[in-house]
Amino acid sequence: MPELPEVETMRRGVLPTVGSRIVAIERPPCLRKPISIRPRIDALDRRTRGRRVEAIGRRGKRLLLALDDQQLIVIEPRMTGLVLLVDPPTKEHLRLRIQLSGGPVTELLFWDRRGLGTVRLFAPGEFDATVGDRLGVDALEVTADELKRKLGESRREVKVALLDQSAVAGIGNLYAAEILFLAGVDPRCHCNILTRSQWQRIAKATGIVLQKAIENEGSTLSDGTYRNALNGEGSYQNHHRVYDRAGNHCPRCGRGPIRRIVQAQRSTFFCPSCQRKRGVHPRVATALSEQSDF
Repeated sequence: MPELPEVETMRRGVLPTVGSRIVAIERPPCLRKPISIRPRIDALDRRTRGRRVEAIGRRGKRLLLALDDQQLIVIEPRMTGLVLLVDPPTKEHLRLRIQLSGGPVTELLFWDRRGLGTVRLFAPGEFDATVGDRLGVDALEVTADELKRKLGESRREVKVALLDQSAVAGIGNLYAAEILFLAGVDPRCHCNILTRSQWQRIAKATGIVLQKAIENEGSTLSDGTYRNALNGEGSYQNHHRVYDRAGNHCPRCGRGPIRRIVQAQRSTFFCPSCQRKRGVHPRVATALSEQSDF
């Protein structure tokens, strides 16, 4: 967290910075663990001062600020990072301030409670030649054929495999659970035994879940950490079907209860009744054919 829907929400939220020029980049005083910034803040400021923000992009879980000289400022929020246009949730966790002129906003802020996020400046073409080449197809665009080609021979459990950013970029722990629920696939299935029909359901469910989450500006969980660019909450947490709902009855089949297990040291939530290793529950097939939330 943040995952693709949250970072896409950040991207859309900071679009008002496009066309502005960078006045200065500074690292505010912070007594917390420092985040990784490369190059050093003085070089980052010197290399970007006066440059115009041409576009705001996203690759998987990374936010990209494209400058008019083809340099890229790449922000990776990781666990608790936020990109904001307004005052942050707390002053003591403010990690970076980009001062702007010539547009409707005067600054772009990076806030990070745990200090795991990163900020990188890439020379023209450097990002694609290094980081970009290691990222899989964006999860909003992935197809069943691509999933099967990338993961179909893996012996990993499918929930774990979906978190592999070199295979498909943007899916994290929360949305992997929600995607597999909508697809009706048991998260413990090994990739190499999944059928073409199951990969098709996973690909379709990926698009449905992520688009719905973006429409709702992501998920703000009980810790309240994730916020949009204007420091407001997302609302997709109100649409979660299995994530963090262990013990509740399944909202699709009415049975369950939703179960929690641990895979690769992360919590997985699923319905053992309608998420199957083989075949498909009738309500899953109906939901996907209607492209519905269930």
